[in-house]
Amino acid sequence: MTPIRFSPSSLKEGRWYEYAIRFALGGAATVFTGLISSRHGAFVGGLFLALPAIFCASATLIEKHEIRRKREAGLGGERRGQLAAAVDSAGAALGALGMLAFAIVFSLTAEASIAVAFMGASFAWLVLSVMAWYVRRKTRSVRRKQAPRGRGCSREGARAVAEGGREGERGVR
Repeated sequence: MTPIRFSPSSLKEGRWYEYAIRFALGGAATVFTGLISSRHGAFVGGLFLALPAIFCASATLIEKHEIRRKREAGLGGERRGQLAAAVDSAGAALGALGMLAFAIVFSLTAEASIAVAFMGASFAWLVLSVMAWYVRRKTRSVRRKQAPRGRGCSREGARAVAEGGREGERGVR
């Protein structure tokens, strides 16, 4: 099993305007949520805090970066870009489960103590997010062993994309 790791080298791939787009979308979502909250109350406004403000921009940028990398290596890259964006969206879904756990625990314990509620909710987020990642990883490895090779993408290539693969992986076009 590959451990969870942080790779700051991917930050170098982005251009300044891509980060500006993400920042602007995040800011716009925050303003939008504040306006809704001031008009309809904190409960309704809180529902919009889960709005994936920068997810669409991020998924598009990830796909674009992967395609660009593959084209520089002399390959098409469309499939690799789609797979990379799909892996990112799966991570976003797992993160949303963690945020749901955070919200539930915080709302149930906030009246007792805000500090305790925050710590308990953070712990619930961490446990559920890691658990969801682990379950997804295990179910994917079982499916990967059972499934025949897909359309134009080898198991090794799909695994490389899922694990933050390297340039020129065989089978990923």
